[in-house]
Amino acid sequence: MSVPIPTRVHYHKHDRELELTYGEDESYRLSVEYLRVFSPSAEVRGHGPDTATLQVGKKFVGLQNISQAGRYALKLHFDDGHDSGLFSWDYLYALIRDQKANWEDYLRRLEAAGASREPLSIEIKQL
Repeated sequence: MSVPIPTRVHYHKHDRELELTYGEDESYRLSVEYLRVFSPSAEVRGHGPDTATLQVGKKFVGLQNISQAGRYALKLHFDDGHDSGLFSWDYLYALIRDQKANWEDYLRRLEAAGASREPLSIEIKQL
């Protein structure tokens, strides 16, 4: 069975969501944060499960650009400077299919690491 290819890709900037439409009546929205923390890049995934890097502070990340990579993938350019890794049609569909389980696992890993989705804030005090 072949994985479907989206017929439309639309970025909802205000909501920070990427909408993928398949055919006439199948549409899914993925948050940019979700896409960023599950980037297929070696920088995020490492070269195996033991070398993956937990992504923290990505709650408000957005997209600067989206480009198509051949006929098989999208390259997402995140506004935090991350733009490595190609989101193949197969991988995007897997992210849609496994979104709930992936997100729950991500939140568990964040909690176990004592980390947060919130970006680091630096408090500046005047002396």
